Amino acid sequence: MRLGELVGKEIVNINNGARLGIVGESDVTIDVESGTVVSIILPRRTNFVTMWMDKQHMIIPWDSIRKIGEEVIIIEMDQCNPVLQKYSY
Repeated sequence: MRLGELVGKEIVNINNGARLGIVGESDVTIDVESGTVVSIILPRRTNFVTMWMDKQHMIIPWDSIRKIGEEVIIIEMDQCNPVLQKYSY
């Protein structure tokens, strides 16, 4: 599968049915030695109050992906402990 084929697919967590974001609004981490995708980095959704605060990103490890379908990517991740990183712009 090409990376471009992932663009536009929505990411859904199988554990709670939460819609996490859409590939295309995200970044990917690639292992430069092997050329494999390590993770997908999704920006957290913002609202008017949090727009000017430090933005957080959710990191979805590639091994959390269970199925890539025509319209969605199903992941299995415990959202009680998501991997978040803060980035200042």
